[in-house]
Amino acid sequence: MNEHDTTITRRTAISLAAAASSALLPSLPAWAQAAPISRRIPSSGELLPVVGIGTAIIFDFENDKAKLDERAEVIKALVTGGGKLIDTAPSYGKAEDRLGDLFAITGLRDRIFLAAKVRVAGRDETIAEMKASFAKMHVSKVDLMQLHNVRDANQDLALLREWKSQGLSKYIGVTSSFDRDYAAVEATLKREKPDFFQIDYSMVDRNSEERLIPAAADAGCAILTNLPFGRGKFFQKTAGKPLPEWAVKEIGVTSWAQYGLKWLLGHPAINAVIPGTDKPQYMVDNLKAGTGNMPDAAMRKRMAEHFEAL
Repeated sequence: MNEHDTTITRRTAISLAAAASSALLPSLPAWAQAAPISRRIPSSGELLPVVGIGTAIIFDFENDKAKLDERAEVIKALVTGGGKLIDTAPSYGKAEDRLGDLFAITGLRDRIFLAAKVRVAGRDETIAEMKASFAKMHVSKVDLMQLHNVRDANQDLALLREWKSQGLSKYIGVTSSFDRDYAAVEATLKREKPDFFQIDYSMVDRNSEERLIPAAADAGCAILTNLPFGRGKFFQKTAGKPLPEWAVKEIGVTSWAQYGLKWLLGHPAINAVIPGTDKPQYMVDNLKAGTGNMPDAAMRKRMAEHFEAL
């Protein structure tokens, strides 16, 4: 799953934070921002920029030219700003269809690291779903194919490995969204050692950090984190509050969104974050979280304590 701000919008949160701490928030044009850093995928050494985008909810629409044009600008902002990772799934409604449209409109497919998913199902069903996804997105292969929401401790990735050997995907991975499945996911990670692991993780949901994230790191997985703002709960807590001056000075944050994303990226096992974004200016803001100094363990602890005290 990917980010969707449900109660307090990000626009409101950014506006309130700016009003409360304008003296601390220097304004930089998009062109002046450095590209986000990249981190190596453990199984290959390939570099992947640390900030991407998820497509749940915000790319799920049809017959809306204004939204399509706006999402095209988001993808352009991602690529122009030095990012490349886009994550999607068949369960995200019309998101795959819209990506197909957007790749045609922008001509940027070759500059995207495309992460797709298939459900846990029988072989024939899984193959059919993969083919349907490729048709919707107008692609013949993806960079990453993930088995979505693993629930069985004995889950194998044989079919995904077949696809990888056939060149249908460059990497394979697994995802999880439910705490009740964590034991099964941990067992699968340790045995199967996929290239990637994706999990929801944020300042408001840290349930995966004690066992799952270390298990994935030990298994040699590149780790992607979704829902970095906890379905808007992060912005509910930070709305109207000034950024701490020490965070502005020491790690260069200029928005609460960057504060939350930099906290994630300060974790040494995290390869990339994939917040959902429906506005190009938010995409630019997210990308800036991947630049400059990253918090060390002590700073991450301080950041979390400050957030919890708000």
